[in-house]
Amino acid sequence: MLQGKNIVLGICGSIAAYKSASFVRLLIKSGANVQVVMTPDATNFITPLTLSTLSKKPVLVDYFIPETGEWNNHVELSLWADLFIIAPASANTLAKMANGLCDNLLLAVYLSAKCMVYFAPAMDLDMWKHDATQDNISKLQSFGNIMIPPGNGELASGLHGEGRMAEPEEMIAFLLADIKKKLPLADHKILVTAGPTYEAIDPVRFIGNYSSGKMGFAIADELARLGADVTLIAGPSAQKSKQHTVKRIDVTSAAEMLDACLQHFDESKACIMSAAVADYTPAVVAEQKIKKQDANFSLDLKKTTDILGVLGTRKKAGQVLVGFALETNNEEANAIGKLQRKNLDFIVLNSLNDEGAGFKKDTNKITIIDSKLQKTAYQLKSKDEVAHDICQKVIELIKG
Repeated sequence: MLQGKNIVLGICGSIAAYKSASFVRLLIKSGANVQVVMTPDATNFITPLTLSTLSKKPVLVDYFIPETGEWNNHVELSLWADLFIIAPASANTLAKMANGLCDNLLLAVYLSAKCMVYFAPAMDLDMWKHDATQDNISKLQSFGNIMIPPGNGELASGLHGEGRMAEPEEMIAFLLADIKKKLPLADHKILVTAGPTYEAIDPVRFIGNYSSGKMGFAIADELARLGADVTLIAGPSAQKSKQHTVKRIDVTSAAEMLDACLQHFDESKACIMSAAVADYTPAVVAEQKIKKQDANFSLDLKKTTDILGVLGTRKKAGQVLVGFALETNNEEANAIGKLQRKNLDFIVLNSLNDEGAGFKKDTNKITIIDSKLQKTAYQLKSKDEVAHDICQKVIELIKG
């Protein structure tokens, strides 16, 4: 959930600043863009060089660079940030934040911030317990700032108790949990299928289609970004999820996809079936490679199980089931027939007659038709944008 997020990390003068190196590394590893802003005192505890190397951005300390006169624009920084995290937050900086003081760049960014602000206190036990500190923390929380609670353990003074800054891994976990609970699909399990299926003819040949899986992977990533617990059942595809939380199950055939769907469907709040599942599979699979002999060759095929139809019969009240219809003629009539036969909440129609739509492309043009036969047509968009439109419709149905 930190993928692509712009994060300003404020670092104050505290021995806990040594943990900032690991924290920056974890933020970068999570896919975030990190801009470190330090107070002048913080540079006594950890060097800007260390943090700039890890963040891949110059560390900012002063309002301007004396040698060049270049201004570090605190307003631009605050507008750039999706999140502002102050870790460690010393007692001194907390007091200044609570009372609107502004004597360094970090505080100027804080007072200009329009994004969510998190702070991770770091100080000795008696400083932490002092009424002034607790009043300042209460005041900051009343402003809407969120505290990452300090841990309990050995302190720099030799005392043992509360006040030590949370560990970097704990801060990452706290951020993820706090962000996720605010997302529209938090705590919802959603099942997505993507890509083609390959139906074996012999050990080296198969029946398949041109589906790349791009649309289904984009949907899975968007659902994860919106907080869902996503299980992606993928046929053979070179695509990779951008969101690390997506749980991927690889399958090859329609039968394997059916088995995987049946294992996960009942526990899912919604299911989006974007895979291009084969309608037919060879009646007999040759154990050895079939040799080229006669001028003509016939292959006996049998129908595969209609996965979407099976799931439609199992759908419970409150579940959302979405299908796709890729058509070449009588598009709307065929899509509506599929919508009604298979007990879908809505169907996503796209046509191979539309330029820029269809297999392997990075764009798509869709029409969503719901169970009341209300149609919403969309312009040609990137598949990421199409995924957003589809997921917004899912949210609308889940939220009722």
